[in-house]
Amino acid sequence: MSEARERYFRSMDNLPLFCRDWGDPAAPGVPLLCLPGLTRNSKDFAAVARRHAARRRVICPDMRGRGRSAYARDWRSYMPAIYLDDIRHLLAMLGLGRVVVLGTSMGGLLAMAMAVAMPTVLAGVILNDVGPDIDSRGTGRILAYVSVDHPQADWPTAARYLRELLPRLSLKTEEDWLAFAHNTFREGADGQLHYDWDVAITRPLLQPTADRPDMWALWRALGRIPTLAVRGGASDILSAATFARMKAEKPDLVQVTLPDVGHAPTLDEPPIREAFDDFLRRF
Repeated sequence: MSEARERYFRSMDNLPLFCRDWGDPAAPGVPLLCLPGLTRNSKDFAAVARRHAARRRVICPDMRGRGRSAYARDWRSYMPAIYLDDIRHLLAMLGLGRVVVLGTSMGGLLAMAMAVAMPTVLAGVILNDVGPDIDSRGTGRILAYVSVDHPQADWPTAARYLRELLPRLSLKTEEDWLAFAHNTFREGADGQLHYDWDVAITRPLLQPTADRPDMWALWRALGRIPTLAVRGGASDILSAATFARMKAEKPDLVQVTLPDVGHAPTLDEPPIREAFDDFLRRF
């Protein structure tokens, strides 16, 4: 299948949510559920989906407030417990009881949380540049630019803006950056390009709170679930020390580091593609 089926489903609070559904539902491989980063959407996983849709179904949702999913009526619903509930509704709508979860950044944290909230669903987990400790340098950098829209005049201008903003990505060519811009911005009614997410998604992250979840408890919940962890060697989200501790606490963890690449790898880099494909052959 060269293109995805486009589907909508309803959340518990009746919000219309979107997903791309690739591959044959009767394919022999365990389905792959791809969960994007904080501001990202299902388009980021198109290359992964095309590569694996011949053997397995690949499900790529837009989380609420991103891409073609509706923006929340109340910004307070932009929180992990609600995201997990949306994932439950998606899996129920598609009739999926067991999946391999690929999670980039925030999507990886949700994959870890699924090990607590719905452990029987997880056949395997792939974490892309995220772990139980989040480097504060990276969170500060990300929140600074994603919380306020930065309209762009046209697609080449948007691509240049992203190239200057995110110089440590592994993208090389003008075509790569232009494609990334199309995955990041949307055309607005004013003729300008705007971020393809609700900037209010960051508001819960900016609220003062006394209690933060113990992310290492979520990590340990993965237990015997086969897990692959990918790290960009220049990541300011997943430190080398955290990556090493993850392996120490879970010796069967498969790890891949992409030197000199920042947050987050695209998963289309050859060293990662090889490890990714080898890992998925288990399922």
